[in-house]
Amino acid sequence: MTIEFQPHPYQAFAIDQILKNKSYGLFLDMGLGKTVSTLTAIEKLMFDDLEVSKVLVIAPKRVAEDTWSREVFKWSHTAHLRVSKVLGTEKQRRQALQKDADIYVINRENVEWLVNLYQGKPIPFDMLVVDELSSFKSPSSNRFKALRKIRPSFKRFVGLTGTPAPNSLLDLWSQVYLIDRGERLGKTMTQYRNRYFYPAQTDPVNPRVVYKYEPRPEAEKNIYELIDDICVSMKAKDHLQLPERIDNIVTVTMSAKERAEYGELERERILECVSGDIVASTAGVLSQKLLQLSNGACYNENQGVQHIHDRKLDALEDLVEGAQGQPILLFYSFKHDRDRIMKKFKRAVSIDADHAIERWNNGEIELLLAHPASAGHGLNLQYGGHIIVWFGLTWSLELYQQANARLHRQGQEQTVIVHHILTSDTIDQRVLDVLQGKEKGQEALLAALKAKIDEYGGEADG
Repeated sequence: MTIEFQPHPYQAFAIDQILKNKSYGLFLDMGLGKTVSTLTAIEKLMFDDLEVSKVLVIAPKRVAEDTWSREVFKWSHTAHLRVSKVLGTEKQRRQALQKDADIYVINRENVEWLVNLYQGKPIPFDMLVVDELSSFKSPSSNRFKALRKIRPSFKRFVGLTGTPAPNSLLDLWSQVYLIDRGERLGKTMTQYRNRYFYPAQTDPVNPRVVYKYEPRPEAEKNIYELIDDICVSMKAKDHLQLPERIDNIVTVTMSAKERAEYGELERERILECVSGDIVASTAGVLSQKLLQLSNGACYNENQGVQHIHDRKLDALEDLVEGAQGQPILLFYSFKHDRDRIMKKFKRAVSIDADHAIERWNNGEIELLLAHPASAGHGLNLQYGGHIIVWFGLTWSLELYQQANARLHRQGQEQTVIVHHILTSDTIDQRVLDVLQGKEKGQEALLAALKAKIDEYGGEADG
């Protein structure tokens, strides 16, 4: 059963901007309908204006597998569009490209493969849509370099994201470059950085080595004024009546022995264990090891998993019991977290399982496990539950916001509860403070860890 699309005024505006502009960015908050707005424009460009014949969509893997085809068939005005998923093995991807379709959806990990495939040949698509444009924010990444090569081949371009600059205005350059090919913010990242930023932290020995840049006065205002004509930015709170969201912190405490082990690793950068030592050679590695210890287990130097405690598992058990059968969407950080959770909770289901998303939205899964990097974008999970649990936090503000928006979005009918299980007197609280804007960022913590390592007579990078 398809649905008749009645666009909200902000969606009608977004559709109109895609139609009027050859290249455009929809910087729309989660839940504002970026996908259906883009599909509506595609359908008109194909069948009314006869301007577009084949569209290439680049998206995160799960979004490529599920969201675009589901959205196409959800709406009556787009249900006739033919979608080919360029996924799977190389043979399957090649076969998908040979199919007669209107929209070809590929995951971003295969962008390099696609570019190499058409090297020296004409690109058979005349419109490009990049879903979650922010995943191309690194100008040094292979996926950006590959896409940059073929960008001129497309007559039309649409970039979609809800968080174009979650961590820094520096993240904007490569995304805007894909829209206008450097017309507004410069042809290179160096040009952009030199114009709008200044070195805020340099190497005391070699000042040419810059660790951190900060925006110059008026930089943000000037940047957004420059790109105002090629993108629209909208916040959900300005256009939607979202359900209430309640954030809850569940604190667990390690035993004296467990706390001593955590302190030893933090202080000495090594924790001796029978199955293999846990070693942190740099400040960056140390931050990850401390997060693992806070969760209850840690990878050792033998690639095994050293069990430390079950404090968070016990707290999760209380939350599951308290939910009284209501579905819970749980985000984990490390594979050993997932494995220990699935061992303890037999009814837990990984989002990787067959038909997991469909079963979740049908209310058939009591505990759904997902990593924020794989379920943080584009998945509509709001129909299956309203409770989120963070077993282990991520440093990425973008992933944190996007993951919570899987439930806290348009279509959710209940108050969303977001539980954060934190181990007291550990790095957990610092990460949450960073995500909530109470601390400057991950760089500040890494600097503090490096200082602590140096204080104890060690040397660390990162």
